[in-house]
Amino acid sequence: MIIKHQNKTPRISKEAYVAPNATLCGDVTIGKNSRIMFGAQIIAESNPITIGENCIVLQNAVIRAPQAGNVNIGNNCLIGPNAHLASCTIGNDVFIATGASIFHGAKVMDGAEIRINGIVHLKTIIPKNEILPIGWIAVGNPMQMFPPKDHEQIWEIQRELNFPKLVYGIEPSDELPTENKSLCTIMSKRLSTHMKDEIITS
Repeated sequence: MIIKHQNKTPRISKEAYVAPNATLCGDVTIGKNSRIMFGAQIIAESNPITIGENCIVLQNAVIRAPQAGNVNIGNNCLIGPNAHLASCTIGNDVFIATGASIFHGAKVMDGAEIRINGIVHLKTIIPKNEILPIGWIAVGNPMQMFPPKDHEQIWEIQRELNFPKLVYGIEPSDELPTENKSLCTIMSKRLSTHMKDEIITS
């Protein structure tokens, strides 16, 4: 489905392929020989998404560009099934495996590999040709890698990155219900812009 959002319509190379039940919404550019496969969702909510040439976005991957920033994906990149990317930069020749997540402000440099269920946290920079092991978490700049069991060490770095402020524009709170109410109110307002979307093709 191709959707016009905030007067921006996806631009798709004639040499690209978009599966019939994939969704492209808003200011999205798809390069030559790229393939957007079944169930993939590429949503330029508030910022543009650019996918280069010869990229593969596999089944049910989600790529979003909310207010935290653009998504830029270089050439010859593979985004695996059920991967999730938000407001991040991906270099050339990058492999992002099944279920991996790349968060807001992160950068994955040329030739890097994020293996199955790997997580690249907020504002983290993955160096050129680096490999993040299966299920591991990369945090910070300079980047450090941790297994999931090292939650306390991960949180020590992540806390200073201030996810609520960058992504939702709110200060973190020890009162989770209050914070959740604020972020849902903010997101409801932001996402209301989709109420005026226009389906170009379905």
